[in-house]
Amino acid sequence: MFTGRFGYGMALVGCGSNLPTQIINNETLGQRVKTSDEWIRNRTGITYRRIAGSGETITTLGVSAAKAALDHAGWDPTDVDLILLATSTPDDLFGSAPRLQGELGAHQAAAFDITAACSGFLFALITAGQFIQTGSIRRALIIGADQLSRWVNWDDRRTCILFGDGAAAIAVEACPIEETGFLGFRMRSDGCRTDCLNLRQITEAIPLVRGITYQKGGFQPIAMNGQEVYKFAVREVPEILHELLTSTNTASSSIDWLLLHQANQRILEAVADRFAIPQDHILSNLANYGNTSAATIPLMLDEAVKDGRIQKGNLIASSGFGAGLSWGAALLRWQGPK
Repeated sequence: MFTGRFGYGMALVGCGSNLPTQIINNETLGQRVKTSDEWIRNRTGITYRRIAGSGETITTLGVSAAKAALDHAGWDPTDVDLILLATSTPDDLFGSAPRLQGELGAHQAAAFDITAACSGFLFALITAGQFIQTGSIRRALIIGADQLSRWVNWDDRRTCILFGDGAAAIAVEACPIEETGFLGFRMRSDGCRTDCLNLRQITEAIPLVRGITYQKGGFQPIAMNGQEVYKFAVREVPEILHELLTSTNTASSSIDWLLLHQANQRILEAVADRFAIPQDHILSNLANYGNTSAATIPLMLDEAVKDGRIQKGNLIASSGFGAGLSWGAALLRWQGPK
């Protein structure tokens, strides 16, 4: 483990992603539920989504994404001190991060899961930043991966049209504080609104012995009040971004890219309008992948880095939001590999 004095910065130096091979478009989905391509696109901006098939899991997708990030950063797996897996759909309820750590060969790294649904990746990135800034570790991998197709009710057109599967990862490392790419953050939660979006445990009492029952394990499908989630996002995301920009003395005109959780195209555009950010500075791949929960932000980042939109030194305002309800924001500067 890396130890040292307080006051390190955190540099974002690598990224990678991996997606399932199965693609379902809106017309195909219409064979299952009463919907249409036009209806889905007009309300969400989604056209395609990836669905994990046989042999594709959080572990296989996450390991591939992490390997791509390691390669991009130029790291050996044994260089990693910490692995954080942001997921709400682990392969193992006891935690999937250690399995990823083992398959990566990152034998020096501690590894654990963080569950915060669609805010998960941003919360994990902020968590890694705290370890790095205090000098506790030197290098970390943050992986966002979700397989919500396991928990969608495919006969509920209000939710089944929204979600897809995928994984992506970012490599971060300690750097001199004056070179940091982690410029500030904010985090919020409101458990009083948890009914707006949840994936609840089944409450079924099973007789064990006379007079005693136990609760059988299992979960209900995703339940969501779409209108309330939309109103929450268009109200709270601009507010928390405003707080962040104000606290860091950052003008919205200086932002190169707006990188939000990919939930709904109308949400992305509403937030951009609030800060007078041009539409061509909104990063969006929602049409191709749908809402991949904790994977959306790193997946979008990886795509934009690899196609050349995000350049070294670009300033990025990012926000994650969703179930909990939870939301957060971070101001980032992309450095890329050395």
